[in-house]
Amino acid sequence: MKILSDRTPLSKKLLAISIVFLFSGITVSPVVSSELSIQNNINSADLRVQGQELDLLRGEYYLFVNATENVDSFHIRYAFPPDYNYQVPIMLEILNDSTAQVLHYKIESDTYEPNKVVNFTIGPLAKGSLVSLHFYYWVLVENNNYSDLPGYVKIPKKYELPDATKQWLSSTDVVQSKNILIRLKAHELKGHTTNLLVLAQRIVDYVKWHRYLFFCLQLYLGTLKGQDALTTLFRNGDCPGRSHLSTAFFRANGVPARVIMAIRHYSFWFQMHFMTELYCPGYGWILADVDKAVVPYEAKNQIIMRICSPQDEDNTGHDFFFPKMIGIERWFWIDNNHVIPYYKDLVEGSKLNMFPEQSLSTDSVTADFAFSLTEMVFMFYEQYLGSNLGGENLQYFQNAVAYQKQAILELKQSQDLNGYLSLLNLAYTEYAGISI
Repeated sequence: MKILSDRTPLSKKLLAISIVFLFSGITVSPVVSSELSIQNNINSADLRVQGQELDLLRGEYYLFVNATENVDSFHIRYAFPPDYNYQVPIMLEILNDSTAQVLHYKIESDTYEPNKVVNFTIGPLAKGSLVSLHFYYWVLVENNNYSDLPGYVKIPKKYELPDATKQWLSSTDVVQSKNILIRLKAHELKGHTTNLLVLAQRIVDYVKWHRYLFFCLQLYLGTLKGQDALTTLFRNGDCPGRSHLSTAFFRANGVPARVIMAIRHYSFWFQMHFMTELYCPGYGWILADVDKAVVPYEAKNQIIMRICSPQDEDNTGHDFFFPKMIGIERWFWIDNNHVIPYYKDLVEGSKLNMFPEQSLSTDSVTADFAFSLTEMVFMFYEQYLGSNLGGENLQYFQNAVAYQKQAILELKQSQDLNGYLSLLNLAYTEYAGISI
């Protein structure tokens, strides 16, 4: 069984790297080999070759902001895809049509791991100015279709849960899991089942379809209100409300659950998509798309942007289109009250979307190799992006980023995984040359 919350040990992945390079004709640089300290004796059972799907996903973002007064330089912190379970970011690119004066930007760890943000420093704005940030993220996903998920998982007792999961049993402002009405409905949905997976399907089916026609009428009239769990129980809600209500039902039944911000591919632009993740004992966290009433939901279908903490749930904002729609966790933060986001109609103004760029199948050893090498290169990229580099160090960094861009194109256009790996290995070598 593949454990979501405990990926294969790095030493075993790195042995896989050397084996794949050996048989594919790719040369591993001495820098990588010596740095990795690959073990010589690993049980051959750890190298079982199985089919594995790899997916290259691209997130595209437009963020427009208005200045209501003259402002000096300020910061915008925007959620950045974390290195999490089956996804690893590759790089960020700010596009040339951005009109904001970007003085500096850097990827930073957020308060609650593994969340990350990209911190943009924007130059002064005159009153009435409207400027934009247009940027991409690329993410590599080792797809999980949950074929190894057992048919039966016992609903856990609290003492059986890992301590790290227990914070997601709490009742918060928008996930009111201790509310008596929510507890009663949660108990009704559970019924006599002891199977967590049966409970999960009952919850997502109910949350999606209850009072659905009333939800459609609210959406048509623009009268959507609070997206907290209790309001959603009575009125249904958009994806934030459905995520909060399903999370509340899980918590009321003693199952750790949390709200996930993600971007999926739609035929239209949107603001942010909200999903639910629940803890499955003996397996790890599994994702549910309540809007589709599907649980579990495959990794390749979205880029996870933020794992919401209970503190996020107690510090929500409002929707940018429906003025009465409150109780929505934030995905960006601006540190100047005179700079406000500009949303118009998701044709003009701020918007986002995700685009599947490429999908290919390989053996699990090669897939783990690609994932691990991408992680290592990204760690260097994150470390040096926005640093004050000069001379040879700056040249090494620029060379490495160029190789990362070439690697993305190689995977996207040629479906050449060996070419992707070779170029990432060159990027790693360039980064390793930087000395600070």
